Amino acid sequence: MLLKDIRDYQILFLGLFLVLGIGTRDWTLRPELIAVAIATSLSTQLVLSLVLGRWSFGNNKAQSLNLRSALITSLGLSLLLRADHWTTMAIAVASAIASKFILRVGDKHFFNPGNFGIICALIFTSDAWVSPGQWGEEWWYGLVFAGTGGMVLQRIGRWDTTAAFLGAYSLLEAIRNFWLGWTWDVYWHRLMSGSLLLFALFMITDPRSIPNSRIGRVIWAICIAGLTFILRNYFFVSTAVFWALFILAPSTILIDFLWSAPRFSWQTGEKENLALASQSLEDDENSYNSSLLTPNSQLLT
Repeated sequence: MLLKDIRDYQILFLGLFLVLGIGTRDWTLRPELIAVAIATSLSTQLVLSLVLGRWSFGNNKAQSLNLRSALITSLGLSLLLRADHWTTMAIAVASAIASKFILRVGDKHFFNPGNFGIICALIFTSDAWVSPGQWGEEWWYGLVFAGTGGMVLQRIGRWDTTAAFLGAYSLLEAIRNFWLGWTWDVYWHRLMSGSLLLFALFMITDPRSIPNSRIGRVIWAICIAGLTFILRNYFFVSTAVFWALFILAPSTILIDFLWSAPRFSWQTGEKENLALASQSLEDDENSYNSSLLTPNSQLLT
């Protein structure tokens, strides 16, 4: 049975990644911190919806509360962020959810909630850290992430962002590797990171906080790749991707002003993307049928 909302797939996949990481990577995850993250995200979403008047008591209550997105944020933070105390996780999750309500321009929040929560925890607490290499470099993790992430991106139509980021970052690393005369084993070692793929497939592609237009998303993703490359290779920041996204997140407002496009909606965006895909398949079929008829028509003439 197919799930009705693409966010249900995201919740399923992120939960699977948690189980996979605990079972195969021997993570020192504490179940109580995951519970704190989930409880904090849902309660913060509920309280701020009530206080700021974003919760309607109509028929679409669940839609207004947006509990799915809050749960996705808590699972993402449980995957990426490590902390010694439950208060640190609570601060990270509460900050992440609050950023959607407070840091807005018009009807759009421009910070990725999970990314904002990670940066807040790193800045304001002393026991938080992120381990970019926690997934190791085994190839089958990449297949799992690409397969599940690809399913989500196909439904919401944001492959352009992932492709632009990974393409630009891979090219920059290849140029540097060639310039320094290193073997290509070094190059693949720097790219084969499960955390990098998770970032490219599930964080940088959040359709509600990234630029609305395709050209804007491509330019934005390339800029993040460039800043990630600089921070990692010249300032030796191990968490460069998260800082790059955080620094450049406000630029989405300027990009949306320069290249105007409708904002993505979870309720309509997936249906529109599937409709476009269906129309494209129909056009291809009609074109193929026409090509089959062409030889016969020529013989008749």
